[in-house]
Parts: sequence; structure tokens; C-alpha cells
Amino acid sequence: MKLLWTGLLILTLLVLSACGQDSSNNAKIVEGKVNVVTTFYPVYAFTTAIGGEDANVINLLPTGVEPHDWTPKSQDIVNTSKAQLFLYNGAGLEGWVPNFLKSLNSDTQVKSVAVSEGVKLLTAEGDDGHGHGEEHEDEHEDEHADEHTDEAASEDVADHHIDPHTWVSPKSAMIMAENIKNSLVEADPDHKAGYEQRYEELRTKLETLDQRFTDELANVPNNEIVVSHQAFGYLARDYGLTQHAIMGLSPDAEPTGQDIVKLAKLVKDEGIKYIFFEELVSDKLAKTLASEAGVETMVLNPVEGLTKEQATNGDDYFTLMEKNLQNLLIALK
Repeated sequence: MKLLWTGLLILTLLVLSACGQDSSNNAKIVEGKVNVVTTFYPVYAFTTAIGGEDANVINLLPTGVEPHDWTPKSQDIVNTSKAQLFLYNGAGLEGWVPNFLKSLNSDTQVKSVAVSEGVKLLTAEGDDGHGHGEEHEDEHEDEHADEHTDEAASEDVADHHIDPHTWVSPKSAMIMAENIKNSLVEADPDHKAGYEQRYEELRTKLETLDQRFTDELANVPNNEIVVSHQAFGYLARDYGLTQHAIMGLSPDAEPTGQDIVKLAKLVKDEGIKYIFFEELVSDKLAKTLASEAGVETMVLNPVEGLTKEQATNGDDYFTLMEKNLQNLLIALK
């Protein structure tokens, strides 16, 4: 019996350990380095690229988790309270940020920065079902966020449907990268040269990606895309595309049967060949519309996070955006 209980105890500990590894990146604060907490993958990817060996970057969102469905845990509060920088997208993406900042230790020295500052923000055609933009006004009211919120966004505070998907366009990503670099330099001026050098390398890659999107999409005969939710507004604006979203067609974001019929008619009328879906959310609506319209489905990735398979394969922002470009070229030819 004692052996049985011992075996069960070990098994339980292994299961709990595995669950912990699956739900958290288990990152720790490192003494002697600038510690940066980021909210989700794109901000983390740009920060690690610029920070290099000089920064310890902790990403809150676990691999394989869609950011709209996630909320921070107690350990996230502990880590952020001890960090020097807290970098989040802003523009209403992380609706939990205002309360999160209020919950940090009273003696925290962390500086919070909305890295989408300076991006000319878009408004969405109503709620997309994830609460995007609904907490935008609260961000501006919060004492921690006031110093760092987006001036361009402040003009749209009254509109609760800001499109937060800034990073999906390389043009906006360049602005975000510069904000991240400036934040690192301010927090850790001793390593300014390294941050500047790595930022220039990242910017060159983003400029190359931007030019590829510009050149390649300028030659496609069609420019209409149908996507599962309104994640591609900045991409569409910057590269001459028109986005039609299944989610967000009606105010409560759940499309009615009539919405699907109307969109299916648009697909047929415009000769659209593919309905795009995302890997981290259900493809049910995209497949329903594709079936109704008699077309196929294809992935268009909003790069909100990596799947576990993508992480294992070494995918990153650039490989995923390159795949997006290739899929767009197939769909729009």
C-alpha cells in the first residue's frame, strides 16, 4: 500500500509539473539584466531580437494560446512587479492591462509602455467578438498607462472599436520596433549601442518584408479577401487590399444566417476563391461560408502567437508573414 501511495504521489507531481510547463513559460527575473515582461508573441519577438543578450525577456502568453482568451496569473504579477519594463501592444488588445497594472506591488519601479504608440489606428466595423477596444478608454484612465498611451489612439477614445492588430502590417511593426528599442535604451542606457545595432538589423528585415508585400501584392489581379475575424485591417490598408470579415459583420459579432448568405454572394460575385481562417481559433465559420459559396479555405495567420508545432519547427514572425504573403498571392491570382 505504501508503494502504491508513493507511486500515486510521484505520478501526481509529474502531472502537475507537466501542466505547469504547459501553461507557463516558467521564466524568472534575472539579476544584473534589464528585465522586460511582454504580453504576447509579436511584442516578445521584437523585444528579444532587439534586447539580445543584454535583456531578459519574459513573455506572459504561453505557446499555443490565443491572446483573446487569456488572463494573467499571480506569478505574472510577481514577475512584472520586479521587472524594469512592461511592454504591451495597447490599442485595446489587452483589455486586462489597466487592472493588471493596478495589482502590481506598490513599490514596483516597472515602466509600462504601449508599443503601438505612433501607429495611425483604424476602427473596426463593430465588435469582433473578443472585446477588442472595449477597455481602450480604461487604459487612458489608468495612472500607469497615462504616460505611455498612444496619442493617435486618444483621438478615438470615444469609439470602443479600435482595431488593435497593428503588428500584422510590417509598416506598423517598424514603428513598434522603434518604440521597443527606445524603451530598452531608456531603461538600460549602458547597453545602448547593442540595442541600436540589433534594432537596425530588425528594421532592415522588416523593411525587406514590407517591400516584398508592396511589390508582390501590387501585381495581383484581385484585392478582396474574406477572413474569419477583423485581424487584417492594417495589412489591407497598407498593401491595397479590401478585408471582409465573417466575425464582426453584426454588432454582437456572431454572424447570422443572413450574414453568411450575403457574404457568400459577395464571394461569388467577386470571384473570390478562398476563405481565410486562423490556426489558433475555430475554423467552423470559415468552412461554413466556404461550403455555402463553393470555394476552398486557406490559412492567413494574424501572428498573434505560435502553435506548439510552429515553435518546434523554428517558425517566427518573418516565416509566418512570408507564408501569409504566399497564400495571399495564391488566393488573389
